[in-house]
Amino acid sequence: MADTKITQAMIDAYDEYTHLTLDRRGFMARLTRLAGSGAAAAAIAPMLAANAAKAAMVAPDDARVVAEDVTYPGAGGEMKGYLVRPAGAEGRLPAIIVIHENRGLNPHIRDVARRLALEGFVALAPDFLSPLGGTPDDEEKARGMFGQLDRAAVAADGVATVAFLEAHARASGKVGAVGFCWGGGAVNDLAVASPALDAGVAYYGRQADTAEVAKIEAPLLLHYAGQDERINAGIDAYRAALETAGKVFTIHVYDGVQHAFNNDTSEARYDAAAAKLAWERTLAFFREHLA
Repeated sequence: MADTKITQAMIDAYDEYTHLTLDRRGFMARLTRLAGSGAAAAAIAPMLAANAAKAAMVAPDDARVVAEDVTYPGAGGEMKGYLVRPAGAEGRLPAIIVIHENRGLNPHIRDVARRLALEGFVALAPDFLSPLGGTPDDEEKARGMFGQLDRAAVAADGVATVAFLEAHARASGKVGAVGFCWGGGAVNDLAVASPALDAGVAYYGRQADTAEVAKIEAPLLLHYAGQDERINAGIDAYRAALETAGKVFTIHVYDGVQHAFNNDTSEARYDAAAAKLAWERTLAFFREHLA
């Protein structure tokens, strides 16, 4: 229907709501104006949001993986996480930290961890809301909790996660990290904070402080969405800082796609072609640097 057509302005409003200062009421009011009616806005809002009911690419009970909820020492207290490995794998495997978006450790991120396990990695998806009691079932509540997190404390918990995986009995000692949205920014910060990190992949994430770039040791693979002005505003300065510091990095910008293009639970923003290409590049990058 014409009145449910999703426009860039609607996507921008959702981005402001999920990442900046617009609250739920303000978002729905703006969406109603853009859509032309409250009924149209009500139909469009779920298409913009992630849908937790979407089927996982790898089912939680898939016999090809062994998955468990774990706890381990963080920098300032106990961390919760979801640990997955391929079933029947012999020997030690490289490990990858999977860092969630600003909705916390939800079913989609657990699914991404299982996907990585099927590719031959030990995957750990930490819950960075652990210091606040963990990710709640209510995603709106989870979103509000992220403002309570201290950026340096998050990086310190990331460093502790690297150390946990380095010493894990099933892992080879090589540790990478991949993050999405909020988690992409956390990967960039982790690369600054942890010289032990062996590879980092950030999907449409906030860049690290350019003054801290010289501390980065890990090679980086940075995926950006072409239609993502807020995040992309920092690309040029980050690229210049990485080049000046002589760091190993690759930047890909996927033209015409939206922030969160990799999240297949988000109907309006998911782009299958870009997600497939970025995932193939991500796997090749990890296989090169975590071998």
